[in-house]
Parts: sequence; C-alpha cells; structure tokens
Amino acid sequence: MILFVTAQQPFLDSPVDERFGRSPWLVKIETETYHWDALPNPGASQSGGAGVAAAQFVIDQKASAAISGDFGPHAASALRTAGVEMRLLNGEVATVQQAVQSFLQGKLLAFG
Repeated sequence: MILFVTAQQPFLDSPVDERFGRSPWLVKIETETYHWDALPNPGASQSGGAGVAAAQFVIDQKASAAISGDFGPHAASALRTAGVEMRLLNGEVATVQQAVQSFLQGKLLAFG
C-alpha cells in the first residue's frame, strides 16, 4: 500500500504538518517494504487550488491513503473520487513515522 503523510521536513522523523494543500512535503511510504521518499508538495506554493494540486499529485502517485490534520473540501472530493482513503492526525502523533505506525495500528480516524 502506498501511503502519504504531510510533513514539515523531508524526513521520517519530521514533524507532521496539519495542512494538506500547503504542507511543504509529502512523504510517500510503501507500507509493505517501508521504503519511503519525501517529495515536495506541488500545491504548497500555488496562489490558489493548493489542495486540488496536492490531491492530484497524490492520486498520480497511486496512493491508497493520505494522512493529514485536515483536508479542504476540494482536495477531499478529489481524493474521495479517486478512492484514496483519508485519515486524520491526532494529538498523539508528532512525527511522520508515528503517523504511519498509528495508521497501521488502526488508530487514526477517517476523514468525512
């Protein structure tokens, strides 16, 4: 499964970012192998439509799920239409790695 987590820095121990569309980094993790890569969020620098740009990028990367603090309505609609599961960060999650572990343990709430 390919999972994306919004991050403030391009590392597994990076603090998570609460914003989906404006997050500077999207960390891509293959959950079976735990291979990961930090990718710049193409929506972060856009003047408008940041969430949709980020969502389309995640969809194009063949993601199964995305984790963030919030998803705007347009991003959520695009992700939902593409069948990408959306999960919300909780107060116990501070880093990307913790977000992945919480997801795999079923501890993150579904968005919408």
